[in-house]
Amino acid sequence: MQQVSVAAIVDARGVVTGWSEGARRLTGYAAEETVGRAARDLLAQEPPPGAVAALVGTAALRHRDGSTVTAVLRACPVLDAAGRPDRFVVTAEPDGRPEPTLAGQAFQQASMPMSVFDTRQRYLRVNDAACRRMGVPESALLGRPYLETVACAETDRSFAEHLRRVAETGEPIRHETFASAPALHREHAWSVEMWPVRDASGEPAGVALAAQDSSEQYWSRRRLALLNEAAAGIGTTLDVVRTAEELVELLVPQFADFATVDVLEWVLGADEPPARSVDEVVLRRVAHGSRTEGTPEAAVRVGERDVRPPSSAAARAMREGAAVLSHAGEPEFTGWQADRDARRPAGHGYRNRAHSMITVPLRARGTTLGVMVAVRITQPDAYAADDAVFAEELASRAAVCVDNARRFARERTIALALQHSLLPRGLSGQAAVEVVHRYLPCVSPAGIGGDWFDVIPLSGSRVALVVGDVVGHGIQAQATMGRLRTAVRTLADVDLPPDELLTHLDDLVTHLAGDHGDDVPELGATCLYAVYDPVARRLALAAAGHPPPVLALPGRAAEPVALAPGPPLGVGGLPFEAMELDLPEGSLVALFTDGLLERDADRAGAELRRTLAAPADSLADLADGALKAVLPEEPDDDVVLLLARTRALGADQVATWDIAPDPVHVAAARQAAAEQLAAWGLEETAFVTELVVSELVTNAIRYGGPPIQLRLIRDRTLICEVSDSSSTSPHLRRAHAYDEGGRGLLLVAQLTQRWGSRPSGRGKTIWCEQPLPPG
Repeated sequence: MQQVSVAAIVDARGVVTGWSEGARRLTGYAAEETVGRAARDLLAQEPPPGAVAALVGTAALRHRDGSTVTAVLRACPVLDAAGRPDRFVVTAEPDGRPEPTLAGQAFQQASMPMSVFDTRQRYLRVNDAACRRMGVPESALLGRPYLETVACAETDRSFAEHLRRVAETGEPIRHETFASAPALHREHAWSVEMWPVRDASGEPAGVALAAQDSSEQYWSRRRLALLNEAAAGIGTTLDVVRTAEELVELLVPQFADFATVDVLEWVLGADEPPARSVDEVVLRRVAHGSRTEGTPEAAVRVGERDVRPPSSAAARAMREGAAVLSHAGEPEFTGWQADRDARRPAGHGYRNRAHSMITVPLRARGTTLGVMVAVRITQPDAYAADDAVFAEELASRAAVCVDNARRFARERTIALALQHSLLPRGLSGQAAVEVVHRYLPCVSPAGIGGDWFDVIPLSGSRVALVVGDVVGHGIQAQATMGRLRTAVRTLADVDLPPDELLTHLDDLVTHLAGDHGDDVPELGATCLYAVYDPVARRLALAAAGHPPPVLALPGRAAEPVALAPGPPLGVGGLPFEAMELDLPEGSLVALFTDGLLERDADRAGAELRRTLAAPADSLADLADGALKAVLPEEPDDDVVLLLARTRALGADQVATWDIAPDPVHVAAARQAAAEQLAAWGLEETAFVTELVVSELVTNAIRYGGPPIQLRLIRDRTLICEVSDSSSTSPHLRRAHAYDEGGRGLLLVAQLTQRWGSRPSGRGKTIWCEQPLPPG
């Protein structure tokens, strides 16, 4: 059936001057009833804003029978000789009327949203798919500028700018935008193609666009981007809690509105996973996060235990080793909501808000460590199968980082326990120096290092101060440190001078490196060994590749000791040089490892010297203040600081006699010793002391050489020393029945607490110690 055109002519004043048969059929008014009347009288209501200026729009026409007819009006201006609009030919199509052409029907029925705009970004045509996506009819859009129909967000303004550019340049544009689709109650990604529509002269007369829903591709790319972010953003530290926090920060708000990470309790300790699993799951909350400030959705606080029943999604996910999807209305989800709502104060529950949840186990290297939960509340999309695949991949990567952190924490705990077991727990009793030590393990992922220190009492009230540092970190370095510390104690017991002791220690490190072969690429250490004599008030020291100590004399600034460091232990073939310093009583000696000065040696050294010279209430306060000033942050390497304040034995505590090399003077030596003991109030020790003096002086006269010297020291013990010029060291032996000698040292060993021999610059010294009488 041939369609009748609906048309009218309206002059510039808005008066109807022509009326077609189609117009009569549409409105019921004959030509004689409309010609000469104002066109506005034929409208049932005012046209949409901008429709008149756009010359197109939907209007409500008044029908002759009193009803209303909705039609799409288009106006075409007729120009006069001057080029001004003289009248308008207005055509009308009833709203909802089928397109008259196949091409129009294809446009209207296209599966993708399509629209046509004029050069001022006003709607001219909108197909059915676009209306469905926008949730409004075409009549509400025609003639209106694009920005009037949207919220004018940044993406909307960018969209309008693209329309303007196409109209002005005549060049097509393709871009992707992320915008909401009100009718679908969700956000969608759109791939939009815009192109110019040209008139007969080839000039752009409008802009057409088609939008393709690319949400699936967009979310796939977004999930891939999140996995890439996870590779760089999760596991930046070897800390279980921080790794869990990084996982939550990645999930919220991009993938979830609320997320939690709970781990099994053994993960946070030093234990291995239990051999037998139980149905009831006991978890510990280590991290959670929400897009809402304050995390109101959390029913379990960070650090708290949470017991999950066997029927829970967490228990099921850990049991099956796969992600579990839960949605609103399902029994599992409803039970989870009810449990959480019951544990939260009023107004903070999940009910009627959360609609989708995904629970994923944290599994690494075949071991289940915990569970990750992601919940959607404000995000309209429910979790689907592809989200489960993504969550499992993300959880798998995060679980490896959590397991690495767990293993590091366990190894660090073991290494730290080993380190503490190898270091002295309490410093041995001695009176030569007041000592305070500080040991700080490093926080480096490389592990605990091989730094050590020791304070070793020596004969004659002397004391040895030792600090050392083994190359490397971990169990191997600590094992080497333990062997070196034992070797130093053994060599110190022989009373070797510092340079000779380091020479023997260097040989030991060389042998250790040879024993390990190619298994250990590098084995070396540094060491500083110092001996302080409170009687002579002298410090002898030598170093093997170790930083020199800092010395603060009373009333003077602290300065590093000008000590030749020597090569590190294990280099071999080079000598070590010792030096001696005379120290007044109250001098402060600071020994340390290189970790104290590692970050900025010049600044740290200056801070250390300044702090050591400052007054302090105690040596412990001085050590703490020095560490705080030099190390404002946690160290990257182990740090040992050993402070020693020297004491001195006065003349009233030491008595010395030169002995002529003649046996007749032995009795005089015994008498002199007895008188000195009486002056000290130690008559109770006189009998044993006289026997010891007699034996040692007799041996020195008989087997040694002049000069011979006898010295008594009253310290924490009573010390008797006899020196001579012979370098031959005596040794105990069991005398046979007819032997004339060989019983002297055995008698000395049985009567005294300790005895020994040490070399001196001019020979040797035989010494022994007796306990002082009570009181």
